[in-house]
Amino acid sequence: MTVRSERDQQVVTLTIDREKKLNALDYPTIDALLAELDRIEAEDSVRAVILTGAGERAFSAGADIPSLADSIAGGPERALREFVRRGHTLTRRIEEFPKPIIVAVNGLAYGGGCELTEAAPLAVAAEHARFAKPEISLGFAPPFGGSQRLPRHVGRKRALEMILTGEPIPAARAAEIGLVNSVVPVVELLDTARDLADRIIQHAPTAVAACLRAVTRGINLPIDEGLAVEAAAFAATVPTEGVRDGVGRFLERSRGSR
Repeated sequence: MTVRSERDQQVVTLTIDREKKLNALDYPTIDALLAELDRIEAEDSVRAVILTGAGERAFSAGADIPSLADSIAGGPERALREFVRRGHTLTRRIEEFPKPIIVAVNGLAYGGGCELTEAAPLAVAAEHARFAKPEISLGFAPPFGGSQRLPRHVGRKRALEMILTGEPIPAARAAEIGLVNSVVPVVELLDTARDLADRIIQHAPTAVAACLRAVTRGINLPIDEGLAVEAAAFAATVPTEGVRDGVGRFLERSRGSR
């Protein structure tokens, strides 16, 4: 089993469990992550996901190149079908997941590990974590969405410095440029991620899903199209119990303060 799943009340922690391989992403691991996300989405009682890696050396060293080399050697069509599309499917699934996914970066996040961080809506990092885009040293561009998401997060020039040099940056720099939300001692990492999850899931699940959908779909659109996405997300929540309860509580407080 390359992915461990542990549930604590309304939060599931998924752990990439290939510590001896620095939690590198081979095909079975990517497929296992996708299967777990499918299962979690179907469980209404699960409200949030924390994604981390086993041990303290690595969140994920990226794609497991030795296990994927045959796909690359098979030529462009096979490499795209087996390698790139699988990676795109995973990062897109994380990016568009209707429940918040919080990446807890417990060590180095290189290549695909960095791309998982980019795809997730929220991320916290241990102080010793490092982030890198080393694909250029292998002769190719980031294949799991990193050439597109990283510039959108941190800006074109900062992203290109990472992508074109392949050099790692420390966790503090990742927070400074907006790649992660916060940096904490490693002993506090999972507790920090859990605290963030708990602060989110106190709100109505329909509202959380609407916020995720509006931001993810609207961020790269022209403002008018983005506002249309926002309006649709709002309209979808109007008939929900979450709105009835939330507005009702607000009105009761307003009456009580008079």
